[in-house]
Amino acid sequence: MSFLRLALLPFSWLYGLVLRLRHAGYDLGWLRAKSADVPTITVGNIALGGTGKTPHVELVLRTLLDGQGSDPVPVLATLSRGYGRKGTGFAEVSMESDAASVGDEPLMLKRKFSGVHVFVGADRAQAVAGIRERVPQLRAVILDDALQHRAFRSSLNIVLTTWQRPWNEDHLLPAGNLRDLPYRARQAEVVIVTKCPERPSHQAREAWRRKLRLLPRQALFFSGLRYEAPRPLASTGDVHQGPDTAALLLTGVADPAPLAAHVRGLFGTVRHLAYSDHHAFSEKELEHVAAVFNSFATSRKTLITTEKDAARLGTAALNGPLRGIPVAVIGIRSIILDQPHEFEALIRSHVATHPAHR
Repeated sequence: MSFLRLALLPFSWLYGLVLRLRHAGYDLGWLRAKSADVPTITVGNIALGGTGKTPHVELVLRTLLDGQGSDPVPVLATLSRGYGRKGTGFAEVSMESDAASVGDEPLMLKRKFSGVHVFVGADRAQAVAGIRERVPQLRAVILDDALQHRAFRSSLNIVLTTWQRPWNEDHLLPAGNLRDLPYRARQAEVVIVTKCPERPSHQAREAWRRKLRLLPRQALFFSGLRYEAPRPLASTGDVHQGPDTAALLLTGVADPAPLAAHVRGLFGTVRHLAYSDHHAFSEKELEHVAAVFNSFATSRKTLITTEKDAARLGTAALNGPLRGIPVAVIGIRSIILDQPHEFEALIRSHVATHPAHR
């Protein structure tokens, strides 16, 4: 641990005390938590961003949507705070929404899953009640990042931690990246170790169970990232790749390193412009991006970004400073590396056997 982090430890201890007092209020029944009469699945973590919550929300959605066979497509909804948007009120996201109003990740989800009802709202309990009123025949609600919202109790909790920095090797803010106490992960029925470089062996899985101090009832899975082929943002056709091509990678995500490594394997020359997570690009910044793109390479080149960043770029990629520049997006998927069928069965069974659907 660096000297700065050591110096911040007393503040982490104070933060931990505040957290313990808050959790005690709910654990002892002094504060009440609300629940819903439909299945609610929370995908969250106890650290700051970068564990891959939204790709795992997508994983849960695909699991429920793809497992129906000839049955009707289930009516599903997602709910998140809509980080980076203006305001905190309850609203439904449409295909015509803009990221400034609803947040980049909810807008991205709506564009990828047009049949899913996507909502934003800071008060999770109130928002879920609003979804129940607005969406008839609702089958389930998947909540993005609601583990710390003790005022609402989900029927199934999935907690994420990364292979590179699990919670047992981290510290509370500000000395570390944990925003909640590690023991709170015990409330989760499912734990997923994300961004794994390979499928773990049986011995490795057991070692992870021990070091995370999981309870026997907690299911443990390991997931990895899979990248879709780059696709043009505003046209059809292929994106030129290979040693004689170039790419300017533009990201505003929490952990762009894995994507950057992937892009370097697709193009001969790569330059990366990295901004903070959920960064709202100004016109001046996009003018800078355009200037860099026009000067950084002479070979066939493409501006590459993520689906999440594309949601924030909006019309700027077509009619603003980036007009005329070939922009392509790379989709990112999380997949379960070990026991994928068990994971799918767990998710589908939870929804199917919930009292609301019996």
